[in-house]
Amino acid sequence: MKKEFSTKWKSSTKVRKQRKYAYNAPLHIKGKFLGAHLSQDLIKKYGKRSLRVRKEDKVKIMKGQFHGKIGKVSRVDLKKTKVFVENIELIKKDGSKIPYGIHPSNLMIIEPNFSDKLRVKRLEAKK
Repeated sequence: MKKEFSTKWKSSTKVRKQRKYAYNAPLHIKGKFLGAHLSQDLIKKYGKRSLRVRKEDKVKIMKGQFHGKIGKVSRVDLKKTKVFVENIELIKKDGSKIPYGIHPSNLMIIEPNFSDKLRVKRLEAKK
């Protein structure tokens, strides 16, 4: 299969082509896959349904084995499209713990990190 990035997938409904597009996408496009839903009060406040997940955001896990847990984002892996939340770890058979990556679509942002002034400005502009 061709490994180069192509935007031709958009007209295709084949899951195979969509997965290939997401896997081979450059990082500036993979960043757009990091969107997570906002909580209901944030949706009313800012008039947006979703926002890109960033480090230090407070999130709630909506699906998977850790659903219902709340924590801060400790790391965002752009290449693998995974978000790592503090204290969400898998315990291996030998007793060691490893961080567990969660897809951003399975998260809900409860409290965004507003240390970046540009992020605040963009949210305020959408009102």
